[in-house]
Amino acid sequence: MGGIPHDHYEPKTNAEKWLDSRLPIVGLLYGTIMIPTPKNLNWMWIWGIVLTFCLALQIVTGIVLVMHYTPHVDLAFASIEHIMRNVNGGHFIRYLHMNGASLFFVAVYAHIFRGLYYGSYKAPREITWIIGMLIYLMMMGTAFMGYVLPWGQMSFWGATVITGLFGAIPFIGEPIQTWLLGGPAVDNATLNRFFSLHYLLPFIIAALVAVHIWAFHTTGNNNPTGVEVRRTSKAEAEKDTVPFWPYFVIKDLFALAVILAVFFAIVGFMPNYLGHPDNYVEANALSTPAHIVPEWYFLPFYAILRAFTGDVWVVMFASWITGGIIDAKFFGVLAMFGAIAVMALAPWLDTSSVRSGRYRPMFKWWFALLVLDFFVLMWAGAMPAEGIYGVISLVASAYWFLYFLIILPLLGVIEKPLPQPETIEEDFKAHYGKAETPAE
Repeated sequence: MGGIPHDHYEPKTNAEKWLDSRLPIVGLLYGTIMIPTPKNLNWMWIWGIVLTFCLALQIVTGIVLVMHYTPHVDLAFASIEHIMRNVNGGHFIRYLHMNGASLFFVAVYAHIFRGLYYGSYKAPREITWIIGMLIYLMMMGTAFMGYVLPWGQMSFWGATVITGLFGAIPFIGEPIQTWLLGGPAVDNATLNRFFSLHYLLPFIIAALVAVHIWAFHTTGNNNPTGVEVRRTSKAEAEKDTVPFWPYFVIKDLFALAVILAVFFAIVGFMPNYLGHPDNYVEANALSTPAHIVPEWYFLPFYAILRAFTGDVWVVMFASWITGGIIDAKFFGVLAMFGAIAVMALAPWLDTSSVRSGRYRPMFKWWFALLVLDFFVLMWAGAMPAEGIYGVISLVASAYWFLYFLIILPLLGVIEKPLPQPETIEEDFKAHYGKAETPAE
């Protein structure tokens, strides 16, 4: 599939020609900023710029915080207090970094669910989707390691619980856990490893983001209709698209300004709202918190991890069929990572020939249940692993896998989709009239 026909950069001055013949960076930037973009993109397409801002914010604030942080179990907690109390603007930088992680995950979850609803994972964008899921996994790893660095009670015990999951892997689990910890338990070697990786991974994420952007610039952007831009001629392509600059740049910047107004209000007036009180107490290996919970953005998968206990029939069956190799703990680990894997496999699990959920009446209801299920899992993950909460976690976990492994493939066979527009131009005119103005 070729690219969308559009104007290419032509250097005019001698200086531009000299630079372009040696390092075509201006042409690359021109092609990025002027890329033809489907003119019917709605407000759910603004999360890309929010994610880009968050990545830049986390890297910049992280570099500043590293200048004053000491990765040692005896000094880490005190160095955080030093940042908060003695460094000029230190409390503000730290609160930006803390809450920036939450904004990052709000944006990435909105971005992922938008992709799931509008079929952005379907051909020819499977590679773009897989790269996006790799970025998401890297984000989770980076956030988990960052949560350990303040060396509070929840940092220490969260690290103990999560790294303990690797020990559940048969045969190779304990060596992996020891290598990850740098010893038999969470200690100074663990903190140094996590500090080093927490600093490194954002730059790997930045590289993956560049590949992610390159991938969808190659295939073109998806849009709410799921209909592809016409590529037979430049004239037809221009009827379906507008340049990214200035139309969508201005729209994205407006959306970013609104989101940042809310973000800075939280940073300024309630910066610790999403933090756990136990993490403001220095780590103590001899005092276990009553209820160990991760940050909110891990809660859905934490609920899935805890849902599969030894008395669940599917766990008992797996244990029996494998001769006890797969026990409840290992099954929980498989389920947690499997919940992410089934999202990554969506391009091959979705059998519908229609890309966008807008024209799939049955899909809409099941997808709405999936979104609700995600929030139920998030809530259940924050509750104690006992009583009715365990049952709710199990039912919600079952639906998550049911949706991706059974419902999504079946819908493509049994669902009768609604008529789709022939072109993006037709959809645009239907929503916004015949005016040529591309802004919404």
